[in-house]
Amino acid sequence: MRFLSTTFAAMTVAGLAAGPALAEIGAPTPWQIDLQNPVTEVARYIVWFHDWLNVIIFIISIFVLALLIYVAWRFSEKRNPVASKTTHNALLEVAWTVIPVLILVVIAIPSFRLLKLQLEIPQADVTVKVTGKQWYWSYEYPQDAGAFGFDSIMLDETQRAEAIRTNKIAAAEAPKLLAVDNEAVVPVGKVVRVQVTAADVIHKFSVPSFGVKIDAIPGRLNETWFKADREGIYYGQCSFICGQNHAYMPIAFRVVSAERYAAWLTESKQKFAGAGDAAGKVAASAR
Repeated sequence: MRFLSTTFAAMTVAGLAAGPALAEIGAPTPWQIDLQNPVTEVARYIVWFHDWLNVIIFIISIFVLALLIYVAWRFSEKRNPVASKTTHNALLEVAWTVIPVLILVVIAIPSFRLLKLQLEIPQADVTVKVTGKQWYWSYEYPQDAGAFGFDSIMLDETQRAEAIRTNKIAAAEAPKLLAVDNEAVVPVGKVVRVQVTAADVIHKFSVPSFGVKIDAIPGRLNETWFKADREGIYYGQCSFICGQNHAYMPIAFRVVSAERYAAWLTESKQKFAGAGDAAGKVAASAR
């Protein structure tokens, strides 16, 4: 009961900052076959690159299939009772070496641009440190944001149903196995630098709508970034098998206006300062 009280009190803080339900929700949907809606420059480039590569793959596959069918028909035993004694064709040898190299070069150019976008972190407006733990995430905001931290733990079905029933969280914003007690909150249109590490084993921090995926390694601090251009709540998950409850450590970022973010910071300084890992330790031992 003590843990539930702490959980719902923290959720109320997020609710105050978030206000009414937001239309934009970055989460997987039933029978989805495409990528999640991108809300950052990097994510949009990833979606474009993915679609463009699929076109190239489709063209190559059709060409190879057509070639195989033609060769099977043209050089069948019925049409060629006497086997050809041809050993090689210099022009053909050059063609099937040079053409694949050119295709790879065409693919490599936008690939390098994507890597440049991901790895060159611009001047950050907000910094958030994320620590992966078995099996939840901890978030820390630096001194200029109030120097506080909190744990983000998945709501089980009982907690999720209670939170929806009491209007602490909107049903549409609380997908099964993704809804959490404490969401990380960041302002819209600002560069957010994310510093990622782990406290125990290797995890992987992944938020598809942001185009972010980076390893969380104990003893090492990796960095990535995003700049969301639409308000909403965006979900991710640990995407590196890290133990028994790997599937139950979702990531939730709520992107809000500058005003809501400032209000959330004010509330969070009081709610979370000094609270640290208390709730997380209780939940981890319960699991």
